[in-house]
Amino acid sequence: MAAPARSVAASLLRSQISRSAVASITRQTSKRSFSSILPSRPSRSTIPTTIRPLRPLPAVFSQRRTLFIQTEPTPNPDALKFIPGLPVLPPKSASIEYTDGRKTTNSPLARSLFQLDGVQSVFYGPDFITVTKTPDSHWQWLKPEVFALITEYLNNGAPVVTGDIIENEDTAPQDGDSEVVSMIKELLDTRIRPAIQEDGGDIEYRGFTDAGMVLLKLRGACRTCDSSTVTLKNGIESMLMHYIEEVKGVTQVLDQEEEIAIKEFEKFEANLAKLKGNDAVPKTSGPHGIDAVA
Repeated sequence: MAAPARSVAASLLRSQISRSAVASITRQTSKRSFSSILPSRPSRSTIPTTIRPLRPLPAVFSQRRTLFIQTEPTPNPDALKFIPGLPVLPPKSASIEYTDGRKTTNSPLARSLFQLDGVQSVFYGPDFITVTKTPDSHWQWLKPEVFALITEYLNNGAPVVTGDIIENEDTAPQDGDSEVVSMIKELLDTRIRPAIQEDGGDIEYRGFTDAGMVLLKLRGACRTCDSSTVTLKNGIESMLMHYIEEVKGVTQVLDQEEEIAIKEFEKFEANLAKLKGNDAVPKTSGPHGIDAVA
């Protein structure tokens, strides 16, 4: 009976050894399989102690802001107001007007605009550009070209005017100003000028006479508008006379070149009337004509 007992014990011992060996092999296999899948844990020496800041994106990824230029009509059908949504002139600068392409040496943008067929004048306001066309041209063809030039130039970030820019000094307080002149300047600067700029133009104070007349010059879209006389009389003159009793009226002042142009045009009309007699073209001396602003 002893031999069978020893054989049974030996069989049990072999089966126990085989089960423990299988379990050991299984545990080792599991460790190898998981270690091949899971990343190794970094040591303390490899863990960074500080967080590096993010590097800026290269210049190739930066995008430049695209302008969205709006256009607004003015009381003058031959003038259109372009609003780029950013300042056109530096703060406190006087408005700038170009009526001749030969005088645009300090403004590459104005020089490019005058190269377009049909552009008559270019006016720079604080945050807008007014372009006036000739009466025989059409906005349908001219507007896209003006729009493209302004967009391309302002997107480059270059100033519209190079060199020194005159500050807005016509309504600035002066030491010799009387109380009436100070009130006129303040009213022009705070109430009248913003309204004129909304129409794509501007005004320039030229003086106050002993007879109570305020001397003003209309610029931009208002300068060549048929309703400029109405603007002076019904708008500016009425407001000044309402608030300042010393003001008796408003007179528009013309530059020497404009006076010469008007006189030459009057001579042309007079010669035309002599040649054609009763069939001559009627004069422009009506309430909204050129002669009405003289």
